[in-house]
Amino acid sequence: MSQLKIDRVWKEYGDQIVLEDVSITIESRAFVALVGPSGCGKTTFLRMILGQEKPTRGTILLDGAPLPPEPGPDRGVVYQKYSVFPHLTVLGNVLVGKELSAAPITGRLFGAARRAAVEEARAMIADVGLAGSEDKYPAQLSGGMQQRLALAQALLMRPKVLLLDEPFGALDPGIRKEIHQLMKRLWNETPMTVVMVTHDMREAFTLATRVVAFERPRDRPEEKERYGATITRDIEIWPPRRPGTTPA
Repeated sequence: MSQLKIDRVWKEYGDQIVLEDVSITIESRAFVALVGPSGCGKTTFLRMILGQEKPTRGTILLDGAPLPPEPGPDRGVVYQKYSVFPHLTVLGNVLVGKELSAAPITGRLFGAARRAAVEEARAMIADVGLAGSEDKYPAQLSGGMQQRLALAQALLMRPKVLLLDEPFGALDPGIRKEIHQLMKRLWNETPMTVVMVTHDMREAFTLATRVVAFERPRDRPEEKERYGATITRDIEIWPPRRPGTTPA
């Protein structure tokens, strides 16, 4: 299970209110797209789910339990700027999370444990369409290939929740369409909930099961610090999209 429950969450920085009284339940296996104008708190909301930011008020629950105080393997994240290590190969990048999780001091696995992790990493690399590139470095990959690598890196940890922060915005239209098809397949085949920030409405309605809009209802210059953004639209895609079905 991977249900998120956000209950009356506020986020403030000093006197500035970024998010105001946000409540939403995201069911397990949903694919939710967050849309809205720049600066309305979408990424801040994502960072709170990840654990990089804490709500000023309110609670965030994952499967009924409070989120851990720091990011963990139960929540994976992929950013627009590829979060990969330039000094590691494709295989090394995908393995790094598994190695650091199992051996936080040495950062290395050995023997049977390493062989099992390498086999799992190679399978994930193949799943995202990078088979044959295991020994290449990120600088040798195209933008689309680097984003596939970032997805493999996040998914190898089998997160309950995958967070995407405008992950496909820098890709050209042809590559973006390929990555959309890949993302649909991964969501269908992997037991996880996806929350994605995007400025592309077409992308939101192409991928998501639900599109949620953040806006500042009171947005005059003198109100911007006194009032935050909140959820103003919550649209279920019709016909409903269900995980485990053939991608459209």
